[in-house]
Amino acid sequence: MPILKKKMTLRLGRKTSLFIDLETGVTGLTGAARELRSRLGKVPALIKALSRLRKGAARVGPARPSAGKPVLGERDRARRKPVRGSNTPVFFVTGLGKSGTSWLMRTLDGHPEILCKGEGRFFAADWRRANFDPAGTQALASSLYYALLDSEYLRLWVERSVWAREGDAATHLDNLTRLATEHFLLGRLRKTNKKLVGDKSPLLNADFIEEVGRIYPEAKVIHIIRDGRDQAVSMLHHVWNRSTDQGGVQTLKPGEFERRDIYRKNPKKLLQTGEGMFTEERLRGAARSWNSRVGKTAEDGPALLGRNYTEVRYEDLLGRPNQEINRLAAFLGADTSEKAVQQAVGSASFEKLSKGRERGQEDTSSFYRKGVAGDWNNYFTERDKEIYKEEAGELLIRLGYERDLDW
Repeated sequence: MPILKKKMTLRLGRKTSLFIDLETGVTGLTGAARELRSRLGKVPALIKALSRLRKGAARVGPARPSAGKPVLGERDRARRKPVRGSNTPVFFVTGLGKSGTSWLMRTLDGHPEILCKGEGRFFAADWRRANFDPAGTQALASSLYYALLDSEYLRLWVERSVWAREGDAATHLDNLTRLATEHFLLGRLRKTNKKLVGDKSPLLNADFIEEVGRIYPEAKVIHIIRDGRDQAVSMLHHVWNRSTDQGGVQTLKPGEFERRDIYRKNPKKLLQTGEGMFTEERLRGAARSWNSRVGKTAEDGPALLGRNYTEVRYEDLLGRPNQEINRLAAFLGADTSEKAVQQAVGSASFEKLSKGRERGQEDTSSFYRKGVAGDWNNYFTERDKEIYKEEAGELLIRLGYERDLDW
């Protein structure tokens, strides 16, 4: 690796200079900039100083690009210059709720080198809970990104402070989100003996990849995808179990209470009525959400993050868990030995998570209800099938869950 050896004087103002005895590899410039930032703050002169350091390094020879460097749009690169923090590998596990995100999180967390928790809900600029009562629940009121963007006094400070006049307010707020996210993730990691840290970040909107690519572009993303029909069935049970009438935050509409109560007493009776589990509004909403969020994430991931993005299917994780976890460990740069992979897989088996039940044994009140693939066939009525085809049939085909609309 080329070494840059020279003394350099950085003039920060008419009366202030900083003398640096620089002896560092070209790839160490990020660390030098981070050290400067920690001492001086984000002053405009620091940006110029970093530019001078990079020019000096360029004369010696360019650093080799990172193999996992994300692919960003030209417009984003020109407008946004995200803060660079620690070199510690960070990743995010994402997916639509009830697609296996918690299962995957716990599996990865069982790996001897990986710390994975959730849900931090760092991203999703537009996400907050409607009609939220902070005194009545410990659930998060909004994403961290929303909380920062929605803070009137923080925005006013950023817009008016002498320290923030260079650059637009949106970029500064993005950088604050990045620094806060890194603070919490790395702070927890430092208390362990592991080397990688990740957050389970559910797909709260369709712009997740765009936000990660802009705010934390070097982070890796694992997107877990599940057949949307199975996801809809699982999510309905989740909503039933966490409805407001049972002390939760999920809202049921008229007609849904009755369906839930009938199902819990006699599932077959509900299906025999011909009405099925879903109201039309509930199923259309579930299908639209799966179609827009999963579909866009599957498109944006490779386009915006490049090799920093990968996918795993819920169904594949069921069928060949060791093989899939081995692949994901390699993607993250973690130990792929048979022992490490088996430790991860064994730590989050369905039997362990469900406290003794085998896959397929249903407990309607459990977060880990059944743990199978294709269960939608037991619940979808002909009306349900037509609704789902209308809203998300094409994505089912594109992702390989169906060959056509004749199902």
